[in-house]
Amino acid sequence: MARIRVLVVDDHRVFAESLAAALAAEPDIDVAAAGSGPAALRCLDRGAAEGRRFDVLLVDADLGDADGVAWAGELRESRPGVRVVVLAEKDDARRAALALQAGAWGWVAKDCSLQRLLAVVRGVLRDETHLPPALLTGVLRELTEARRHRTESERLVESLTPREREVLGCMVAGLGRKAVAERLFLSPHTVRTHMQNVLGKLGVHSTLAAVALARRAGVGPVQDGPSAGDVVERGGQLA
Repeated sequence: MARIRVLVVDDHRVFAESLAAALAAEPDIDVAAAGSGPAALRCLDRGAAEGRRFDVLLVDADLGDADGVAWAGELRESRPGVRVVVLAEKDDARRAALALQAGAWGWVAKDCSLQRLLAVVRGVLRDETHLPPALLTGVLRELTEARRHRTESERLVESLTPREREVLGCMVAGLGRKAVAERLFLSPHTVRTHMQNVLGKLGVHSTLAAVALARRAGVGPVQDGPSAGDVVERGGQLA
């Protein structure tokens, strides 16, 4: 019988230990518990080093040291093979949709039955996505709306010139005007003009709003590269 390795990530010790004990009674499940995101990462690393990788993580939506939904997204980037199911105190269509967008495979109420939870754990390993039936309509609405916003954001970003997109990438990276000028070998005045053009074309009035729109469109931060100070010989600044 193939064993399923489950890691419960929840800072409520009594709940985590009780859930782990209930799951451990199943003949096909090995289970461990971690009280925080960092502790969970250590468990994952230790398991990988021992050749005993975890298959499913049951993650509290409201970890004490982090937002469980956001943490699930970060985990997906660093450990794509692990499947995350979010455990929630209450139904929340918006957060459940965010969890799915972040890469979670399910959203389950903490007070659901053990049999229901086991069905979810086994189901996600068959590439199934699990949501409470009562949330389906709301989650689909949220995902449709998010897609509409993303499509509109992508259209606006596509209206930018290549240089303006570079400037936007620097803004997403949190660089100020001077740092952008050094990164792109531009004068601060030219950067200011590009930033104003970016805000105007995106239809927003602040850098924060521009960054939020850019992230919806899938624009990531500009990659590290040489700054103007790293170049010894350069005939001038490029616009």
